[in-house]
Amino acid sequence: MALKGLDIFKYTPKTNCKECGSATCMAFAMKVAQGGVTLDKCTHMSPEALEKLGEATAPPMKTIKIGADKAEFSLGGETVLFRHEKTFVSKNLFAVGVCPDCVDKALSDATQVDYERIKERMYVELISVAYTGNKDAFLDAVKKSQAVGRTLILDVQDPDAAKAALELTKAGKPLLNGANASNYEAMSKLATEAGVVLGVSGTDLDSIYDTVQKLEALGNKNLVIDVGTASVKDAFANTVQIRRAALKDADRSFGYPTIVNVAKLAPKDSAMQVALASLFTLKYGSIVVMSGMTYAQALPLYGLRQNIYTDPQKPMKMEPGIYKVNGADENSLCATTVDFALSYFVINGELERSGVPVNLIISDAGGYSVLTAWAAGKLSAGSIAKFFKDKGIEGQVKNRNLLIPGKVAVLKGELEENLPGWKIIVGPNEAVGVVKFLKEFKG
Repeated sequence: MALKGLDIFKYTPKTNCKECGSATCMAFAMKVAQGGVTLDKCTHMSPEALEKLGEATAPPMKTIKIGADKAEFSLGGETVLFRHEKTFVSKNLFAVGVCPDCVDKALSDATQVDYERIKERMYVELISVAYTGNKDAFLDAVKKSQAVGRTLILDVQDPDAAKAALELTKAGKPLLNGANASNYEAMSKLATEAGVVLGVSGTDLDSIYDTVQKLEALGNKNLVIDVGTASVKDAFANTVQIRRAALKDADRSFGYPTIVNVAKLAPKDSAMQVALASLFTLKYGSIVVMSGMTYAQALPLYGLRQNIYTDPQKPMKMEPGIYKVNGADENSLCATTVDFALSYFVINGELERSGVPVNLIISDAGGYSVLTAWAAGKLSAGSIAKFFKDKGIEGQVKNRNLLIPGKVAVLKGELEENLPGWKIIVGPNEAVGVVKFLKEFKG
């Protein structure tokens, strides 16, 4: 149901209202229609009116929460198909699949992936435990997986095994991924009683759609859709069609997040799984399940996700300060660049390749790249000198050699005036030349 511009006046008073922050109902209605304010800000609306209008103004893709406490995650809530239209809302999550035969090694590998990149923790958020027919072995794997402190996906279609697993894990609000055309009533009852999200699958898109509608008729709208594992082609087509049906056609029966199991799409092929995980990060998997995760696999996947699920209008920035590369100490060479994350990672990678200890000093340049920051006045001799003074850089390092990016060689003279006692060294124009430059540098 689309919200028509004046429908809201059936439920709101025709007087100025201080509670919602709007002078008139017209102003409030416009804010609601534009997504600038939520309906619950109007204290004059009855619960019935809020429920009726709330569904009309909600995003075409429902926001679903899984997990509990610090391990709670939001999925869905998206309103656009493409990042350039509007910032995406909920980043996709990565899961590692385990089974009774591989649980120990899989959990050990999964917990090794845990690091920070640009103020964001990168780690395996979910563990998917698969039921393979042995209930006792399944429950043992569930217990071991629960112990690592991750939100669980219970990949089980047997109601009896699902019930036993939920009794162990329901406090952590796992995702119960197991409803289909043959068991949806029993699985929906289990999920509803435990207060957890239910995953829905089917033999094809029509089967999934019918089962979702039957679950909605039972009153269960706390769902995610499993796009299936018949083939990569079908999984991709289903994922895209589900998202387009929800966002473009406003079909709320497909307005749920999706789960894609690339471990089943490409068994025993880790390289293909990484490629598929990249694909479904872009188009449009809300949860991507892999058979394992190593640091080498995680680095490109989490970097891609971070780039996709950030505001394109707000560049990713590094925290200004001193970053010690290759075990640098106070006597090591100093270098400086801007706080634009991409600039940092490019130059930091080349510095690491050189093997030369360097104190990389990141100054506040508004999140711009080197030339953009220089053109905007964010990177200048004055700004660098002020940063050095404010952060007490001279008290933290003894080496007075400072390497600056070659593209801002024009700053050399002014920097020598603003930083007396420092020797300003102009580096290469491109980061790729840094390794050779440092290895030949004599100080």
